Amino acid sequence: MKTPTGETSELRADCGDCFGLCCVALAFTRSADFAADKAAGEPCGHLGGDHRCGIHRELRGRGYRGCTVYDCFGAGQKLSRITFGGQDWRDAADGGRSMFALLPVVRQLHELLRYLAETLALAAARPVHAAAEAAAARISGLTLGTPEALLALDVAAERAPVNEILLRASALARAGTPGRDRRGADLIGRGLRGADLRGTDFRGAYLIAADLRRADLRLADLIGADLRDADLRGADLRGALFLTPPQLTAARGDSTTLLSPTAPPRPPHWP
Repeated sequence: MKTPTGETSELRADCGDCFGLCCVALAFTRSADFAADKAAGEPCGHLGGDHRCGIHRELRGRGYRGCTVYDCFGAGQKLSRITFGGQDWRDAADGGRSMFALLPVVRQLHELLRYLAETLALAAARPVHAAAEAAAARISGLTLGTPEALLALDVAAERAPVNEILLRASALARAGTPGRDRRGADLIGRGLRGADLRGTDFRGAYLIAADLRRADLRLADLIGADLRDADLRGADLRGALFLTPPQLTAARGDSTTLLSPTAPPRPPHWP
């Protein structure tokens, strides 16, 4: 099954087909994002015996905003159903430690696959489509490896050549725009209301709590940009590159925020 961005359904989290791995594997630190501390490998107190979250519909109101901005990109169900053949972590000889250790590994691989899928859906990136297809085939094959092979995998080494493809795809898509290079820029709390940011490269930029109301972000490269509490009300994000569901969920937007039909869905908590 294909989504509008060209990604396959395996790259979308399906909590109903997972053993609640993110609710156990990840650590929580009591903060504005989490109402309580939780050590890595310790089941969340709200995780039920059916591997479902007991407060899923109330996460933000109950102080677990951090859970709502996490996305495994389908890694959870792949580990649960394919890598470990449907074995519940509770029944594993090692208590699930291998599954928990592999969650971030497979998540990173699936994230790369998502970006490559978006590249293949970009008509302007046609010159790198062959390279993107080859890279996607390789990464997809790696995700099907044995637990031992996945644990030994150097994810950084796999990410480097994919990153070169994504950089080239971004440059091709943004050609002809007035975009600036703001890669890794510290724009925390910056007032960018109504700014013309078309085609700007925000890769890895810190846009935490930035005022982006009515900003023009068409064709901006947002890969890895931190949009926590960024105000996107009235912003134009049509055609924004490499925008993910967690980024939108972490930001503040509303019905006036403009998104492409191929963009991640509008977060349900946006007014």
